[in-house]
Amino acid sequence: AESSSLGVSDGHLANCPASPNCVVSQNGDETHAIEPIEYHVDRDKAKEILLKVLTVVPRTQVIEETDNYIHALSKSRIFGFVDDVEFYFPDNANVIHQRSSSRIGDWDIGVNRRRLEQIRLALGDLSI
Repeated sequence: AESSSLGVSDGHLANCPASPNCVVSQNGDETHAIEPIEYHVDRDKAKEILLKVLTVVPRTQVIEETDNYIHALSKSRIFGFVDDVEFYFPDNANVIHQRSSSRIGDWDIGVNRRRLEQIRLALGDLSI
C-alpha cells in the first residue's frame, strides 16, 4: 500500500507519524528530526551525485524523480519491509531535505536514521 504522506507540499516534505520509525529534516520533533544535507556545488550537480550514491545503497531503487524531488524505495534485508526515502531540493537554500519512513510497524531499530546518515557521509566524501 502506498503511503499518502509522500511528496512535497507547500515546500515541505510530510511530517512524520507519531511512531519512531521515521526521520525528517523539516519540522521534525526531537524523536524524528535529522539535519538536512548541505551542498556547495550547483543543484543539478548535487542531485546527480545523490542519484549516483542511491544506486549503491543496498536494496534501494529510485521510483520517482523531478527537478527538485527524489523518491526511492528501500527494502530491509531479511523481511523485505519497504521504507520510503525522499529528498527535496528547495529553491531558496543549498540544502537537500530528507525523509525516511517505514511503511509498516512501529520501531525500526534506527534503520531510517542510519540510512540517511550513511547517505550524508557518502555525499560528504564526494565533496558536494
